[in-house]
Formats: sequence, structure tokens, C-alpha cells
Amino acid sequence: MTWSLLLATHAFAASVALPLGAWQLFRPTKGDHQHRLIGRTWVGLMLYVSFTSFWIKELTPGEFSAIHILSVVTIVTVSLGLFAAIRGDIRSHQGNMIGSWLGLVGAFIGAVAVPVRHIPTFVVTEPAQAFAAFVAVLVTTAVVVTAAKALSGALPQTESQRRMAS
Repeated sequence: MTWSLLLATHAFAASVALPLGAWQLFRPTKGDHQHRLIGRTWVGLMLYVSFTSFWIKELTPGEFSAIHILSVVTIVTVSLGLFAAIRGDIRSHQGNMIGSWLGLVGAFIGAVAVPVRHIPTFVVTEPAQAFAAFVAVLVTTAVVVTAAKALSGALPQTESQRRMAS
């Protein structure tokens, strides 16, 4: 089983988006610069994963599959969530982003639960490389979070953040 550059970057982006989404979801502070910087990264990863999926047709060779419906839904919900945040509609933002992340969790389970898929085969046939990929995902996630923390300290608070703090 071969990994094309497209498939490898798709899997890597999805694998980084998974813990970043969890970080956003379970982090107690919302709406600050760190949340926004990590969120922008997460949105970019999610859109990349969704759009690249249209060129990955290995489940049903040469054809689209049911997973591509999830890609369309994700493009819509991530976009709606982003626009809701920009408008200040936090309830809609939360619903769309949580739903998008849960869809990613479901897709991940599907990608690792089926033994003939790339990820389980990779783990069994090339465990050292699979471990290295896992470490790369963790390091990339940590770099994004650390960079967002560092950058957020250098940015001035927005008016809404000042109101939330007082």
C-alpha cells in the first residue's frame, strides 16, 4: 500500500486537527487571542482535509463515497462556524465547530477501525515509521499551541476581551 503525497498530507493534517480541536473544545478560556490563533489554524487544517478528500477515492476506486458527504458537510459547518464567530454569534459558532470536530472524530475512527485502510496497515507493517508520524503529530500540535500562546501575549486585547475580563 503506497502513500501519495496527497494522502500523507491529508492524514497528517487530519491527525493534527484532531488534538487541536480537542484543545480548543476543552480549554476553559474561549475567545482570547490564543483561541483565535489556534482556531484559525484548525479551520485551515479542516478545510485542507475536506477539500483534499475529493481527490482520494480509494474506498470506492474512481468514485466518490459516503465519506465525501462528510467533507461537504464539514466545509459548510466549519465555514458557518467561522462566520458565526466573526459576527459574534457564539452559540452558532460553538455548535458548528463542535459538530465539525465530532465529524472528524468519527472519520478518524473509521480510518483506524477498518484493517485494510492505510493507517492500520501502516501501523502493522511499518511500526517505527508510524510511531515517528505519531510523534510528528504531537510535536506539530505542541508547536502550534506554544506559538499561539507566545503570539497571543504580544497582541493587544480586543474590546470584547476587555469586557469579558471585567
